Amino acid sequence: MEHIRTPKVENVRLLDRSSGQRKANVGTLYLSSMHTIFVENNPETRKETWVLHSMISSVEKPPTIPGGSQLILRCKDFRVFQIVIQQERDCLDVYTSLVRLSRPEKYSELYCLSFNPSVDKEERQESWNFIDLMADYKRMGVPNNLWVMTAANSEFRVCDTYPSELFVPKSATPSVIVGSSSFRSRGRFPALSYFHQDTLAAVCRCSQPLSGFSGRCQEDEMMLQAVMKSNPGSDYIYVVDTRPKLNAMANRAAGKGYENEDHYANIKLQFIGIENIHVMRSSQQKIIDVSEMRSSSMTDFLWGLENSGWLKHIKAILDAGVFISRAVADEGVSVLVHCSDGWDRTAQACSVASILLDPFYRTIKGLMVLIERDWVSFGHKFSHRYAHLDGDPKEVSPVIDQFLECVWQLSEQFPCAFEFNERFLIVIHTHVYSCHYGNFLGNCQKERKDMRLHERTHSAWSQLWKDRAQYANSLYKAELSQTQGVLRPNTTPYCFKMWRGLYNHIEKPTPPSQSAADFLSAVREQSQQLEEELTNHQERIAALTGKPITWEKVVVLRKRSSHLWQKHCGPDPPTTYSDSITGPSQENGHAFSSVPAKQKAQTRGPAVTVAQGLRTNLKCNDIDDLSTCSDLESGVADLNSCSSSGGEDKKDLYSD
Repeated sequence: MEHIRTPKVENVRLLDRSSGQRKANVGTLYLSSMHTIFVENNPETRKETWVLHSMISSVEKPPTIPGGSQLILRCKDFRVFQIVIQQERDCLDVYTSLVRLSRPEKYSELYCLSFNPSVDKEERQESWNFIDLMADYKRMGVPNNLWVMTAANSEFRVCDTYPSELFVPKSATPSVIVGSSSFRSRGRFPALSYFHQDTLAAVCRCSQPLSGFSGRCQEDEMMLQAVMKSNPGSDYIYVVDTRPKLNAMANRAAGKGYENEDHYANIKLQFIGIENIHVMRSSQQKIIDVSEMRSSSMTDFLWGLENSGWLKHIKAILDAGVFISRAVADEGVSVLVHCSDGWDRTAQACSVASILLDPFYRTIKGLMVLIERDWVSFGHKFSHRYAHLDGDPKEVSPVIDQFLECVWQLSEQFPCAFEFNERFLIVIHTHVYSCHYGNFLGNCQKERKDMRLHERTHSAWSQLWKDRAQYANSLYKAELSQTQGVLRPNTTPYCFKMWRGLYNHIEKPTPPSQSAADFLSAVREQSQQLEEELTNHQERIAALTGKPITWEKVVVLRKRSSHLWQKHCGPDPPTTYSDSITGPSQENGHAFSSVPAKQKAQTRGPAVTVAQGLRTNLKCNDIDDLSTCSDLESGVADLNSCSSSGGEDKKDLYSD
């Protein structure tokens, strides 16, 4: 509170650009130790806007305008607030206060250490125990006769940025582990991240070797040999260096670098080309500038998007995950992943690969477990990368933003494969930056233990689990093959798109994205309206002709042949068609059935329902010819090509 010069300012105008406002609201501005609060003067609404100080990325003071002095608050979740204060002195006081409050200098100033919900000590402890990483390893089948837990890093003796509980190859002795650690940057030796039970291949992670131009370490070479021997089905491993090769070569001048294939037997070195944190920071700023464009031409927008290079970086990370997942699932080869220090690009590549390999990580709880394992436990530098404390701005970079966007890009290609929706990813992104909970505080497990965060803060995971109903994906189908098996995304450039729901908050009148449930509800309502209109038309026709309308059952058979799969071009493979009239099978969200349209109006598309209702004597010349009887991509019958070749039946009823 000692940093607040003016706790209350009246007759302030606030414009929330993220809500699509065009007219500023007038109200009172309050400054507390943790929040900036704006309360409207309108007695009917009295709407309150709360902005957590730790979410403020920057405070700008543009030139004074006729209406007063301005402040621009830019938030880490890409919201932008414009504040106009009548008196220059009040504006300067608020500006000075917010600059200091938004840049905490010590952890005790963060919100999570003062946030105190009405829960007892037992509930707090239960919330922290909600995610059990050992249970996840057990689910993978670890420990086993290939991988065991090591006590080498207990009390963080070997590597202080690694977790205390680690799995290593069974043949790796403590002396080999310690020797390998001394030869790796920051002491981050090879350790297990994910084990694939079907192929016995593993994804391991570490940091770059201190090889320089000619250095080598016998223990480190033995460690990589042990990783290879832990997979009986392969006589080599891939070493994936996620950096551009030129960057890795430049590190040799500093005594670091990458593995020399002449020294390490049975490894295959693969460079991916993900840029460093500084390039990513600059790229995200450019994508933010693109999202803030107002009344720009299509050329300006596309040029800005291309110039940012953001989607190119997203593609590089996804390519890394695809390479690792194919090596593990298709070739049955273990993979060792590293970048420079093994806590940024390595976390991205390993976690994306895990999502592609394992359906569990595509569930709500599974994604929590994955983030807790590959990001929180393995020592991603949350406090530095997301500016939780006032520090070196060159350490800030949107590393986990890119991972979450990769997950979103995958969910766009495979809409039925993920149990969670876009809102869940955005909420996780907000919690990473907000410091509302203690999960993402600190740079490693040792720091969190020293700060006693389990005793002083609360966990976000249990709260997200309680609210899981609002994060559920209505299109999720756990029984589909795409959900159960390995995802194989298309990473050609045209498959990537800008994540409007996260970045484009500027003058946006709608929520980030219409939920699948809302969309399906709208389609259902539209279908019901069309059914009612059709019924009214039937009654009018019957009244005019004096004859009841008769309906003929339309049967469109589906061939059970391989060209069904060849014809399908979408990323989601269609399920097997069923000839049963008890229920339609699903393909791309459309229903296929051999029952009359009148009986299945609720599940069939409107075009199919109306068309079948008007055509009373529709027959196909060749019901086995799928190319002439139906459109497999849309699920809508091609009525013109199916009509009979002669007689009055050929006449199109719509032409009248």
